[in-house]
Amino acid sequence: MPLTQQELGRRLKDAREAASLKQDQVSDHLGVSRSAIAQIELGNRAVSSLELDQLARLYRRDMREFFSEDFRQGSALVAFRLAEALADEKAASALRDCMSVSRELTNLERLVGANRDIASTVRYGIPAPRSRYDAIRQGASVAEQERRRLAIGDVRIGDIDELLQTQGVRTAMIDLPEDISGLTLVDPDIGPFVAVNRREHLLRRTFSFAHEYAHVLLDSDAKGTISRSSENTELVEVRANSFAANLLMPEGGVREFLATLGKGGQARLFAETPTENDSAIGIEARGSGSQEVRLHDVILLAHHFGVSRTVALYRLRNLQILSDRELQEFLTLEKRGKGREMEQLLRLPQPNHDRERDRFHFRFLNLALEAYAREAISRSKAEELFAIVLDQPRSSVSLDAFGVIDRERPTGVSVPGVNRGDSSASRRRN
Repeated sequence: MPLTQQELGRRLKDAREAASLKQDQVSDHLGVSRSAIAQIELGNRAVSSLELDQLARLYRRDMREFFSEDFRQGSALVAFRLAEALADEKAASALRDCMSVSRELTNLERLVGANRDIASTVRYGIPAPRSRYDAIRQGASVAEQERRRLAIGDVRIGDIDELLQTQGVRTAMIDLPEDISGLTLVDPDIGPFVAVNRREHLLRRTFSFAHEYAHVLLDSDAKGTISRSSENTELVEVRANSFAANLLMPEGGVREFLATLGKGGQARLFAETPTENDSAIGIEARGSGSQEVRLHDVILLAHHFGVSRTVALYRLRNLQILSDRELQEFLTLEKRGKGREMEQLLRLPQPNHDRERDRFHFRFLNLALEAYAREAISRSKAEELFAIVLDQPRSSVSLDAFGVIDRERPTGVSVPGVNRGDSSASRRRN
């Protein structure tokens, strides 16, 4: 069936809302009146090929999408509403940019035959928790099930960001408001998408990624969630925190590592879970006492599992390896900076904050070059994608600078500043 002017206008409106743009912002970009944009979206005014090309670029879409039979009318309304709920224009803009790049990446994967099976993303059909204890128990149980499903046993997770990507989850880091640690949304076109607050320390972001992964696995029916520190007593947030703590620090792995430090013994589970703002919520339970864990043990344990010392402390309390008195003593030492001082004395290697950015750049740029080599996209489109992911002006980007000698087809490519040996999927880092 031929595409009508009214249907094209509706699709353009949907794409604008998906990009979190207002009509006056689009009119300024095109150099026309706001009423002209309104008339185009109503189907009362034809859109020229030049205008359509400009709109596609502004909305970060392939122009062919607007003529596709499977164009999704509501594909990004959740993202639009979530961006509005952030109540922060910069954060909303960053979210919009990340979603746009996600769509570009999904389109490149489709063009080169490397697309993911979005429908295969795992979901756990568990009813909503009815109490804090129920939420904590559910989070711990699902974390244990997920580790079994992934066949990773009790070993540490080397890169939680990469783990999410292997499970079909797009990830990003965004400058979010201080009280927001992360957000999750499920988009019909790109699948589950998770963003965490870039302002937080890398180890905090690790916990936030695991927390948001719980929302992907357990709360996908909600379509979109925002994790705020002011709402950390909500049962779904308690469950997500419990999941994150158990996923990152499985009991068997914790006890095995402590055994290598000369700490032994067994204890019963303590129903308490850490939150992202260094507090704890949960239910007291009976258990045995301390195992004489000292500050340097906590530091080594946290470093081994790639979590913050605070998360490690609450996890030890959760497992009844620390008493409540000992937990408070350690937290006091942490607030005084003793943990950081001892970490420096131990000369433990620091995590690489730039590795994720490089990994994503490498994958995205290689997909763009492969699509160009197959003549699935034009040279101009490839250079536009390079400009987007490298965050450079379009005028400053040329494929020639990336080793593409033949102006029709690229040959061997060496991308400056990118580790060629790491080709895992990643997301844009804002």
